[in-house]
Amino acid sequence: MTLSVLIVCLGNICRSPMGEAVLKHEAEKRGIEIKVDSAGTGAYHVGELPDERTIATCKEHNIAINHLARQVQQSDFKDFQYILAADESNLRNLEVIRPRSSTAELRLWGSYLDNKPIPDPYYGGITGFQRCFEQCTKLSNAFLDKLRVNDRSFMLKRYPS
Repeated sequence: MTLSVLIVCLGNICRSPMGEAVLKHEAEKRGIEIKVDSAGTGAYHVGELPDERTIATCKEHNIAINHLARQVQQSDFKDFQYILAADESNLRNLEVIRPRSSTAELRLWGSYLDNKPIPDPYYGGITGFQRCFEQCTKLSNAFLDKLRVNDRSFMLKRYPS
């Protein structure tokens, strides 16, 4: 079974596309089959590439990033097993739009590690994007570790247990 995860922030040009790229990378390093996408609760940047600082930070760490911003859709709540919000505000927005028929587990991404939100780096400098990258890496590993312990059906594709 392929694991499916949607990472969500506000505009889908900073935190969530970086989180998408980092989670894919960390899962690939472990040999885990995964489908990852990202979206925003707002439609501010639909169709745009990630912020240039997001791209630069990922490139600096040799992480491939290829995404066009999109807004969360009702179908995402059925298409993804996990929907992970970057912060509490986006989590609340997701809870409001979540259809009754949702099958996705909806959580704050930070709940897998320290319950901390990912601060929005948009209005700051490159340092905020570096911190975002570090946090996305830690959260990706915490999320994958938790799944490994709780659900062996998502285990390694190249290195069976």
